[in-house]
Amino acid sequence: MRAANRGTLSQLPGRFAVSHCESDSPPVSRPTRYHREKASSIIMTNRSPDLPFEQSINPYRGCEHGCIYCYARPNHAYVDLSPGQDFESEIFCKDNAAEVLRDSLRKPSYRCRPIVLGTVTDPYQPIERERRITRELLQVLVDCQHPFSLITKSTMVLRDLDLIAPMARAGRASVAVSVTTLDNRLKGELEPRASGGKERLKVIRELSRAGVPVTVLVAPVIPFINDHELEDIVHQVAMAGAQQAGYVVLRLPHEVGPLWQEWLADHYPDRAEKVMSVMRDLHGGAIYDSRWHQRQSGQGAWAHLLRQRFDSACRSAGLVDRESLDLDTGGFVPPGPHGQLSLWGAV
Repeated sequence: MRAANRGTLSQLPGRFAVSHCESDSPPVSRPTRYHREKASSIIMTNRSPDLPFEQSINPYRGCEHGCIYCYARPNHAYVDLSPGQDFESEIFCKDNAAEVLRDSLRKPSYRCRPIVLGTVTDPYQPIERERRITRELLQVLVDCQHPFSLITKSTMVLRDLDLIAPMARAGRASVAVSVTTLDNRLKGELEPRASGGKERLKVIRELSRAGVPVTVLVAPVIPFINDHELEDIVHQVAMAGAQQAGYVVLRLPHEVGPLWQEWLADHYPDRAEKVMSVMRDLHGGAIYDSRWHQRQSGQGAWAHLLRQRFDSACRSAGLVDRESLDLDTGGFVPPGPHGQLSLWGAV
């Protein structure tokens, strides 16, 4: 069922659901509710070889952007909420994130490695204007000269240029901007509450002018939906000042699979079977393969052709393929016992 300003109205129960009950009432779009979540830890460690970072922070749980394809939707199942509409309307705010981060960075065992903010939820949720959790986290990182990168679709990242740009000039900060489509109609269907394509190009331009290295993630690439835009997106983001680019093919883990197929049948019934046929070809007959080096690109003829197209577009545009986060860690100074910098200097 189509949803105004929501990716889905579905309340598909999560795979661990214990409290789901069926309703005969038609689904409706519910207002967003915000919940305080007291974080006991804030830095997540990644050991996946197909991701270019080892550490990440997510200031929020859930994402109001409502992207129907979001691979992070299944995370809401862990708190007995639906990966459907609950994921985009029940948002958890980690208000103590900066305090927990400061405590983590001052531990003698801590080893400085770049931290990426926004790996499973955009760090610039609409409520960030009020809560300022992401900005507080950035302030801690700036105070410690700890390298960081941000992944976002939001224009709100420009609010924090005063923190990001000086760190970028020191080789300690970068930003990755996700660009899925430059077609506002399609954006409204896929990502109903996210910034439009032209707005994201503006973000890239402003960041680049401020000296911030920008990587663009063309993600997700969806067969027969937005894959025809690949070359144009690469060209446009390069013109806007991006330096690197990467892409990720549509991922359909756990509950995302049925949510996506419901959306696809509703919005594009004429090509739904073609889309899913390619997805199965990419993953050996299944609609998703979670193995490293397979989950983000797939395999087979379509995957090979997409890689060729992307590489060719990047060469023509002068973009470098996304690599590891090459940010300086040598200036890190851990915080002291009450928030001030340690007298012992960098470690």
